[in-house]
Amino acid sequence: MTRKSFKAWLIATIFLHVFFSAQPVLAEDGGSRYTGERFASRSPVLARNGMAATSHPLASAIAIDILKQGGSAIDAAIAANAMLALVEPYACGMGGDLFAVVWDPASKKLYGYNGSGRTPADFSYDEMRAAVGADGKLPLFGPLAITVPGAVDGWFALHKRFGRLPLSKVLQPAIRYAREGVAITEVDAALWNEAFSEFTNSGLPQGMFDELKKTYTINGELPRSGDIFRNPQLAKSYQGLITGGRKGFYEGAAGKAIAATVTRHGGHLTAEDVAQHRGEWVTPVSVNYRGYDVFELPPNGQGIAALQMLNMLEGFPLAQLGRNNADFWHLLIETKKLAYEDRASLYADPAFYDAPLARLLSKEYASERRKLINMDKAAEQIVSGAPPQHGDTTYLTVADKNGMMVSLIQSNYWEFGSGLVAEGLGFALQNRGSAFSMQSDHANVYAPGKRPFHTIIPAMLMQNGTPLMSFGVMGGFLQPQGHVQILVNIIDLGMNVQEAGDAARFVHSADSQPTGGKMTDGGEVLLEAGVAADVVAGLRRKGHHINYGVRPYIGSVGGYQAIWRDPKTGVYQGASEMRFDGAALGY
Repeated sequence: MTRKSFKAWLIATIFLHVFFSAQPVLAEDGGSRYTGERFASRSPVLARNGMAATSHPLASAIAIDILKQGGSAIDAAIAANAMLALVEPYACGMGGDLFAVVWDPASKKLYGYNGSGRTPADFSYDEMRAAVGADGKLPLFGPLAITVPGAVDGWFALHKRFGRLPLSKVLQPAIRYAREGVAITEVDAALWNEAFSEFTNSGLPQGMFDELKKTYTINGELPRSGDIFRNPQLAKSYQGLITGGRKGFYEGAAGKAIAATVTRHGGHLTAEDVAQHRGEWVTPVSVNYRGYDVFELPPNGQGIAALQMLNMLEGFPLAQLGRNNADFWHLLIETKKLAYEDRASLYADPAFYDAPLARLLSKEYASERRKLINMDKAAEQIVSGAPPQHGDTTYLTVADKNGMMVSLIQSNYWEFGSGLVAEGLGFALQNRGSAFSMQSDHANVYAPGKRPFHTIIPAMLMQNGTPLMSFGVMGGFLQPQGHVQILVNIIDLGMNVQEAGDAARFVHSADSQPTGGKMTDGGEVLLEAGVAADVVAGLRRKGHHINYGVRPYIGSVGGYQAIWRDPKTGVYQGASEMRFDGAALGY
């Protein structure tokens, strides 16, 4: 698909989206798509023995097949992730990082895993400062943005603790599809094409991306919807995990090839940096929101921003206000601004900066911050900095017959990450290092051997020590505000797990960022069609800058997947993002 034809396709898609979203579609309770209340594109998927919700139907089907073979939820999640790395290579893969939250019914405990990689150990701040040039900003693409990929380490760590099937069975479906080929979906084709335009216009030497083009085109052409894509090099890399294990990847030929590729293009990641990588098990943190316990992972991720928002929102009668009320949306937007201010200055690698988590997550602090909200006026100067409007990621969740639930998110950060692909490996290397600040006194400042601020966050909802919902909303910086909207829709407004994701969303952008920057105009609110016109007018009267009804690119309001577990019957309810091509499947 050419850039011109892709733009034509996107304009047509936006037109159809806006046209149909504006038409009232009555639900059983009298709600409609026009107000965004109680609308569902489909019913939740119900099953007793297992459930998988991913952004691609084949990945969900593979996960179910693994469960039927006796695999655990972790086995199925790894199998699905490996498949998504083939069909959504712009979003995820072996060159990226991974985070997970796992409910283990055997120990009745919740586990967290931080699989993020670090910067080169022997490349100092001063050296990086000199390398980035006069503007002092880390480049988005190329070798300087690359950190050690942690996803593979995450797969092995999760599998060692919770896996049941051998890795050979877990990875076999993705290996087969990578060798034999898979048809590319409409949304994947569009995002694939859009991603390549970023590298064309990056200003970097195009020879840097030769291996990317070789790996991710079909006879030199970008894939279109329905085209068959093969990646035999990725199949070979997966097979290498089976034969060589974790050590074979990080200390063997793959790790050396990654380092050689980075250094060949002017970067400083070494084979020793790759070999030394280790992820870590962490304790999820939580707040109680109206009787429900919401769990996120601690920094270097941004999950606690969602918890801070919920603490502030608990002081307002959201259920009484309802979605067809400008005050409802105003409160969500203003609490987001406040939480993201802390996110911008205090979230970083805990090995380098000890964020005051107890204070940030306390009800007392939420009460103090809540007082800063003016119900009549949008705040303009909570601080700024335009966030990246991209952030390609894949989120998936799987539950098995024993009650294990896994919430897993995995990402290259930007589409195809840095744009560098190590020859013969079949996957792109992430550009997560571009998320550092170069302000010397910043918590998230670049340093050697440091993990950058991370946007990807898995989540879990529990009550009385029992898991209720495993969920996530992939999409870069928007994820905490996406999590909060899902939870408010369910807890405050009584929506089911599918309705909660289908309801129209907002995304507030151009606020404070962990990479630095300030704002003076209150930012911008992207508001999906489906919110009543008088609500939009009310928000504008409060001073919000509203971009209503037109999405600037696919995925701009996130990608949601969830599994709800009925605590009485054990029946699973699966939900998948209607704005993508994914599916929830069960058995």
